[in-house]
Amino acid sequence: MKMREQATTHLAAAWKVAQKRTRIRVPRLTIGHAIPSLLALLGYTLAGYAADGESPRTHRVSRVKQPLAVEGEWHEVAWRTIKPITLRHFMGSQPDHFPHVQARVAYDDHAIYVMFHVADRYVRAVAQKHQESVCLDSCVEFFFTPSEEASKGYFNLEMNCGGTMLFHYQNGQTNSSASIEQKDLERIEVAHNLPKIIDPEIEDPTDWTVAYRLPLELLKKYVSNGFDQPASGVKWRANFYKCADETSHPHWLTWSKVESQGPNFHRPDQFGILEFE
Repeated sequence: MKMREQATTHLAAAWKVAQKRTRIRVPRLTIGHAIPSLLALLGYTLAGYAADGESPRTHRVSRVKQPLAVEGEWHEVAWRTIKPITLRHFMGSQPDHFPHVQARVAYDDHAIYVMFHVADRYVRAVAQKHQESVCLDSCVEFFFTPSEEASKGYFNLEMNCGGTMLFHYQNGQTNSSASIEQKDLERIEVAHNLPKIIDPEIEDPTDWTVAYRLPLELLKKYVSNGFDQPASGVKWRANFYKCADETSHPHWLTWSKVESQGPNFHRPDQFGILEFE
């Protein structure tokens, strides 16, 4: 009985979220009758919603003893030991195409390591060079603030499936944005398993990965103050995203839930938490 009461409480809370997240008028239904419609509106399972709750998502970042090889091999032995996160939420309307997206993140004394794996369709990449609008392509994004104070500023690293990136630092203290310099972009090791340019898009099911190594010294160059060196117990704020703005099936997926009527990844107030082991 207690489990049933708890499930009913979670469903009632989720139903309220669904009413807020859709412009369609939701009819009054009993909880039993509402379950199929509720799950369709939310786009994820009841178990996923209950696990997320209303508090910020938290992920523990593994420390590695040896530098990770940046080769884009999702099942490579060293990477396979790192617990992945999954992007379960979406922004805007529920997408017709909801790719399965996971990311792994780790660190050592010198760098942050990130790898994304996407089980996708309708894949395209047309950006020719770094700092172009890669978000229009099949793209994964890592937004993070190198401290627990999200208001101080954050990095947004956006990379399409062909390994082309846009990398900026948003300074929260001066309300300004700085592009990471080309010479610094060249210091970032990048790996990807698809060609740089994909046009026309690939409609068939396609698995793709991107991976990169971010030198900590590079990040410090752009942070005026408030850089917390990764170490056991240190926390950063972050979110992970997947988008495909100008493909035939656009979508905007997130790891940490973002309450917004339309797509807007620049919401550091709703970043989750990365806690370094």
